[in-house]
Amino acid sequence: MQKSEMLQESNISKFKSQVQSSQENHFSLLQRETEKLRGDIDKMRSELKYEIDKVTAGQRLDLNLERGRIRDELAKQNEETTELTTKLDKEIHSLKAQLEAAKYDVIKYCIGTIVSISAVGLAVLRIVM
Repeated sequence: MQKSEMLQESNISKFKSQVQSSQENHFSLLQRETEKLRGDIDKMRSELKYEIDKVTAGQRLDLNLERGRIRDELAKQNEETTELTTKLDKEIHSLKAQLEAAKYDVIKYCIGTIVSISAVGLAVLRIVM
């Protein structure tokens, strides 16, 4: 009986050591798998950060290019507006000069006509008297 108890204890002890060894092996496998998954997660995180930075930089570049294009277009429109304003000012001054010249001519001819009519009137008056 003592022999069978010893045999059972020996079997139980072997079983315990096998279970413990199996647990340790399983635990080490789980740890390695966890470390591998952490590495994969870190790698994916860094790749995602890189892609986000790349997209953000691309959008920033596009935005700056669009801003520059709008700035250039606005400068071009301002230049065209300035040119048109200058052209209109020149035409207005030219028309004012022509109007002044025409006004001077009208006054000159009116005075000439009045003087001529007065001279003819005085001549007629002298002849009649």
